[in-house]
Amino acid sequence: MMRAVWNGTVLAESERTVVVEGNHYFPPESLNRECFTESRARSLCFWKGLARYYTVTAGGRTNPDAAWYYPHPSPLARKIKNHVAFWNGVVVEEAAPQESR
Repeated sequence: MMRAVWNGTVLAESERTVVVEGNHYFPPESLNRECFTESRARSLCFWKGLARYYTVTAGGRTNPDAAWYYPHPSPLARKIKNHVAFWNGVVVEEAAPQESR
């Protein structure tokens, strides 16, 4: 079970993430949606395509552009379509079964 945590809040938790380039991509249904807002930020990966970002809010704090996803990835990256990865202080860790929410 993998989970993404920031500011004491579990942002995502899943038994099945997709690991690409060392990042765990969480399936969309695993997200704690109340913590995510669409961002205007975009970035381009030469092999995955155009990434879009979410701003994360938890415990009264905001972490701009702390999560990203590929809504229309290239065919090579199709396994991560709409899956979300994290950075900028969000900790992705393996959760023991008793720690799951």
